[in-house]
Amino acid sequence: MVSQLDLKLIKMQTQFYYKKREYGSVKIDFRGKTLYDKFEKVDQTLTLSILNDHFAKKITVAHDLVWKGDMVENIVFDYNGSDPQRFYHRAQLLLREEGFLNFTAYESGASGHLHLYVHKGHTTLSEGSQLAKTLSAKLAQRLPKQWKTFPTLDLPTEFNILVVPYAVYAKERGSDWSKHM
Repeated sequence: MVSQLDLKLIKMQTQFYYKKREYGSVKIDFRGKTLYDKFEKVDQTLTLSILNDHFAKKITVAHDLVWKGDMVENIVFDYNGSDPQRFYHRAQLLLREEGFLNFTAYESGASGHLHLYVHKGHTTLSEGSQLAKTLSAKLAQRLPKQWKTFPTLDLPTEFNILVVPYAVYAKERGSDWSKHM
């Protein structure tokens, strides 16, 4: 289970949350694509008891990456590949090289599935989407692409959500790593 302190690193919105539907999904047409939304928005505060139910896997809870005014706090790599250790190592090197010193990787339920949150701070949705694409393209030069990036403008805003992580995989804060080089 993720501690409250580690969840605060994500800077999740707690005014509302998304809950996975027990049955079915809603069909959405977006730019000529048919998408299926498995989550429904719940306009209630995300409380500790709801998070505890999520961690106990009684329900699945997701949080929104897009804040009021189309702002984002994090760029996220949603990795679902075969070698999370290699992915994290390569991503860590790239992020350091690009000047990002604060990032956290979380386990998100399935084996080998990571969410790597790059803590960017107040960024517009379009700038965050462009930055995510740029970082993804640079990382794809070194690894086979087995991830999605968020935020994205290629999906409706209600699809810029991620399941609340279950455990911390690794985290990096500041320039502590430089003393080991």
